[in-house]
Parts: sequence; structure tokens; C-alpha cells
Amino acid sequence: MLTKILKQSLSTLTLGELENLATEIRNRIIEVLAVNGGHLSSNLGVVELTIALHRVFDSPRDRFIFDVSHQTYPHKILTGRNASFDKIRQYKGLCGFTHPRESEHDHFFAGHAGTALSLALGVATARDLEKGQEHVIPILGDATLTCGLTLEALNNIPKQLGRFITILNDNAMSISKNVGNIKNILSRLLSNPLSNRIYAEIQQFLGKIPGYGPVLEKLGQKMTESVKNLVSPATFFEEFNLSYVGPIDGHDIAKLIETFESLKNWDRPVLVHVMTVKGKGMPIAIANPTLYHGVRPFDLCSGKFLPSPSTQPTFPKVFGKHILKMAEANRDLICITPATPAGSCLDAMMQRFPDRCLDVGIAEGHAVTFAGGLAYGKKKKVVVCIYASFLQRAFDNLFQDVCMQELPVIFALDRAFISGPDGSTHHGIYDISFLNAMPNMIIAQPRNGHLLKELLESALHWEKPTAIRYPNLETEEPDLPLQVRPIGKGEILVQGNTLLIIALGHTCLTAFAVRALLMGHGIEATIVDPIFIKPLDADLLSHLLTTHRFVVTLEEHSLNAGIGMIINNFLIQHGPFDVKVLNIGVPDIWVQFGSNTKLMTELELDAESIARRILQEFSLHDDRPLPQRTETVLF
Repeated sequence: MLTKILKQSLSTLTLGELENLATEIRNRIIEVLAVNGGHLSSNLGVVELTIALHRVFDSPRDRFIFDVSHQTYPHKILTGRNASFDKIRQYKGLCGFTHPRESEHDHFFAGHAGTALSLALGVATARDLEKGQEHVIPILGDATLTCGLTLEALNNIPKQLGRFITILNDNAMSISKNVGNIKNILSRLLSNPLSNRIYAEIQQFLGKIPGYGPVLEKLGQKMTESVKNLVSPATFFEEFNLSYVGPIDGHDIAKLIETFESLKNWDRPVLVHVMTVKGKGMPIAIANPTLYHGVRPFDLCSGKFLPSPSTQPTFPKVFGKHILKMAEANRDLICITPATPAGSCLDAMMQRFPDRCLDVGIAEGHAVTFAGGLAYGKKKKVVVCIYASFLQRAFDNLFQDVCMQELPVIFALDRAFISGPDGSTHHGIYDISFLNAMPNMIIAQPRNGHLLKELLESALHWEKPTAIRYPNLETEEPDLPLQVRPIGKGEILVQGNTLLIIALGHTCLTAFAVRALLMGHGIEATIVDPIFIKPLDADLLSHLLTTHRFVVTLEEHSLNAGIGMIINNFLIQHGPFDVKVLNIGVPDIWVQFGSNTKLMTELELDAESIARRILQEFSLHDDRPLPQRTETVLF
């Protein structure tokens, strides 16, 4: 039925057929995500809104510009991608976010919040310069208003910008529950479309009175704002030149269509406030919107997540459990997160110590500078838990407000690796490049959960800006006593000869697999874990570089300014060394999306590809095939 309906133009469907379409789209999303996982609650909440937008406007001529774009599954289904929807977030399938190379209906890559209004304002300005007539429609979530970039864009909206309709999808949630003062403004909005139209018509009438029009129009605007302010703070938006319309039931297709039709020809910018239910159509998702924001595979009947095939913890879970333990032992420890308490496994600490585990909303720059203020005086132990790709948004704050001030803020960089199904916007593979450029910054990466705990404990004593990067992967957590780690000391994990593999963090596991494959060719590799990217263990490296002929650096980070190039620079600065060097990591491309295993194979970062490349690059190749790996190395 869904395929049949989608072959027709939405303009030919009756209201009843549109409502049936909404139900089928919602069911389609649930069925596919039960297998694939993905962003569930946000997409279930925007089905009717997306249908109404496509019914009234002409995409791609009219530009739908989505903020974050993790809520675009209904948009993809309605724009010719339903047949491929089974492959959402799968290797060589559909991207889980907007992807311009995938469809002309997707205009920008968008994976993080706060960009849509600025982008849309730029698109609309270019349109007007070219005398275009298309509509520009930024689609924002309510959490978008916690982003400084959005407020900067609001400050630049011209009063006479026509065919510019901003949709504010208000479900009282971002990933987790919204925080901050903006949410209070939205919850009190009581205005309605009819009153807004009356106010606009009165102002237009006054403006046409000969001689006194502009004065009376301005006076009428002030009177209008005064009256509206008695019942609603809608003037918050109108101070930014956005005529406010709403709130409107975001699941009432008829009302949405009526509203959009009435606004199509407005000659001024307008904001339509739409109220939706995150997770609508799936009771367990409505009851648990944070848990079902991004889901792993679940049972289609009960909605409950399928059991994980592994009992091992992940790096973020080790972090969350141990940071709580540290907070219990140290009352001066404060943790900050920019809207990711669930993903970063901080829920337990937030519940136990709500005054010392602070969610600042989707405001990465503020999170970092706020941390600098907290760390001023060095009386508080401040930890900022932030995704590696999100830290990119706070580059200047990190430079100016932490490193330059020499403040001892600890950055727990979650998702510092290939972030498989999420794709290019989310891969945490660029942070070493800018962190290494920061004076006074310590950069470390643990190879397992135990070392992560040791680095967290040790960083409290270093009293320097520190970044500890780790992936969202399963890890070993040996039950061993914790030791204080001295700054800049690496470890030899296994001693070999001739070939040295310098493996960063969790890639040590890959290094051991490569070593096993090379043993069949009579090559016994030394494996060293530098632990510290900055400062490097100069004594250890100098010794190893004089006792090995071939050197391989291995990392799951961009080769541009990653650990490989840092080692290359070390060779120049501390040499000469009589060695041949091979840097293995992520090449200078936009890495797409898919399972980590398939992406690693495509990037030739799997053990077999690495071993083969080592043999070829160093002319160590013989005709014997690579042996099958059978051993499992734990360390």
C-alpha cells in the first residue's frame, strides 16, 4: 500500500489517505529500525509534519534545510528512497542524515545541531540576489535554540525576507531532556495563527495611511507587542523579525496544511511553532524518549532491545562507572556534558550528584569555556565529557579559554574513532590534529578499560589541560590495582626484532593480529603502545628506532596530522635514524557509513590488509600465503 501511495502525487491524496500514509510510514520506520537500529523517536515524531511540508511545498525547488537531519527518515521515504530504506545506515545504503550526493532533495550534509538557520539564511539571501521565487524552509528542533550559532543567525534575519518559513519542531527533547531557559519560553507560548494574521493586517493598514503611515505602523507594532506580551512571550521571536505562528498540533495534518498554505505568500519571515510527540506511534518509545532516541535492534512486538551477544563493557561504560566512583571519592570533581549524558554514560552520576554533573545543552563552545571558568583557581577538578567530533565546534574556546590559561581541564573524548553507521559528520578522526597544536595540552589514548581508569585518575594529579580519547567499542577491563601513570611514558607490549609497530589505543588489538599473520613469514614484530600522543616517550622511541629497521605507525585517525605524522616529525627532530617508515591510518577522504568491520576493510585497516601492505612496502614479501589467525590476545 505504501509503495502504491508514494507513486501518486501527494496533492492528489485525500486527508484520509494522507493519514493512512502517515501510519504506514511510521510502521515502515519501526520495522526497518528493529533490524538496523538508528534514530527512532525523532523520526516517529515528524511524520505528519513531513507529509504536510511535501504536500504544500515543491521539493527540491523549495529548499527543506534540516537541522541535525537525524529526523529525515520520513523525508527520505517521500522522496523516492523508500525502496532502499531497508539499507538505512548500512554499508553502501542510505545515509542516516541528509546527504546531497544521495538525493537532490538533500541540500547539505548535516549531522550536528544549530546549523540550519544560518544555512537557510544564506540560501535565501542568495535566492533574493538572483531574483528567485522558491521558498526556503529551515526545520529546527527545539534543542537547536540552545546553540549559540542559531542565536547568531536569529540576530541577522532581515525584516522583509519573504518566502522564509522557519519550522520549530517542539517535542521538549534533544537527545536527552532539554535544559536551560529557552525551554521555559517555548512552554509558555500561547499565541495562534489567527491573531498573528490580524496583527499583521492592522500594521499593514496603518502603514498605508498617507503622511503618517510609517509612524502609525511603528506605533501599532509596539501596541501589538504589548497586547501579545500579556498572554505570550511570542515577542521573543518577533524581536528577531520572525512573525510567530502557533503553537500547532504537529500531528494534525489538516491543520498543518492549512497553516502552510496560508503562509506561502507572506512577504516577511515567519516561525511556525509545531508541537510533536517524540516516539509517536510506539508507546515504549514515547515513555522512554531518551533511550529510544538512537536505538540498537529491538523486538518488533515488545519494542524491547535484543540482548547484546557480548557481556564485555564499552569504553564509555567504563568511563561512566569510574567517573562516578571518582566523584564519590572527591567532592571537588565536576563533570560537564553538552547534551549527551546518556550516550556518555553519565546518567548515574547525574542522578547521584546533580549539582556536580552538569548538562549545558547543545552548546559545545560554552561547555569548554564554562569548564575553564570552573577550573580557574584550580580548586575544582573539572572533566568535560564530549564526543570527539563535537569538540571540533569548540576549537577556539579550547585554545583561548583553557590551554592559553593553563587550566587543568580534563577532556574525556568519547567516540574518538570511526563512528560506523553515522558516517562522515560523526567520525572522531580529526581531533589529534588540532589538539596537538595546543601548547600545554596532554593527549593520551588508552588501549583498554583498565588503562582508561588509570589515565583518568592520573590526570587529576597532572594539573594540565588533558585530552583522553577513547572509542565506543567493547574493551577488556582487567581487575588489577590502579597505578598513577607518569606523563609521556609508553609501553612495550611484546618484544620482537627488525619490525616495530607503534599502535595507538585500541588498534593494539589489530597490531597483535598483524603480528600473528607476519609470524608465518618469519617476522616477529615489536609492538609498542605510546599511550601518550603528546608528549611522546622520547627515550623509549629513540631506543626502539635504533634497534629496528622497519617502523609501522597504526591508528584509526586521519593520517593528516595523526600519530603517524607526529612520529615522522620526531624522526626529523631527533634523528637521523636508519629506518623505513610506513604510516597506516585513515586516508585523506570523507569516510562514509556502514559497519565498522566493512569500513575497516574498505580503508584497508583490517589485519590482513595491513600485513600484506607491510610485506609489500618493505619488500619482505614471499610466496607463502598469510596464515589464518586463531589466537586471541588479551592485555
